[in-house]
Amino acid sequence: MKRIIVILIVSVLAVTLMPAQKKLVADAAATAIVWHGHKIVGASHTGNIDLKSGWITLKGKTVTGGEFLVDMNTIKDTDLKDEKMSARLVGHLKSEDFFGVEKYPFSKLVITGSSKTSDGKILFRGNLTIKEATHPVEFTATESKDGENLIFTADINFDRSLYDVRFGSGKFFSNLGDNAIVDEITLNVKLVVK
Repeated sequence: MKRIIVILIVSVLAVTLMPAQKKLVADAAATAIVWHGHKIVGASHTGNIDLKSGWITLKGKTVTGGEFLVDMNTIKDTDLKDEKMSARLVGHLKSEDFFGVEKYPFSKLVITGSSKTSDGKILFRGNLTIKEATHPVEFTATESKDGENLIFTADINFDRSLYDVRFGSGKFFSNLGDNAIVDEITLNVKLVVK
């Protein structure tokens, strides 16, 4: 009986002393996502895309999880000055050739864990889902504070060909020459959570 009481007391103390997990919600309006894509030779394009919703969980100061939904219907071009050309590019990006946003309106990033790097940054691990294809991703981020808000700044690189985004990819088409589009897309992310 004494042994059971000791085990119960130790268990209660362990749970009491463990840092609680807290959930922080993303401020979608304050969060910024900038995308970059380019051909192997020549043209490059840049634009924005909006975060729909998201959250992270913290245990102490460590990010233990999170989930973010990106609204693929909000993809915009920000570098073409000609409105018709810009609208044409955005229409093409939304089409089945690229992200098929009518069928796949959201992309998702699930954070599965994180750790500190030797230079004080945070290495995030997670899974990225685009067009129902899911693959692991890793990226580093810097963390800062603005009042009560936490801000994470990161560059996330992913290979679009893994997500069935095939247009202009040398992995799927031959003889593209200078028209080949680089498979790697970079997202510059400024995530604000509160």
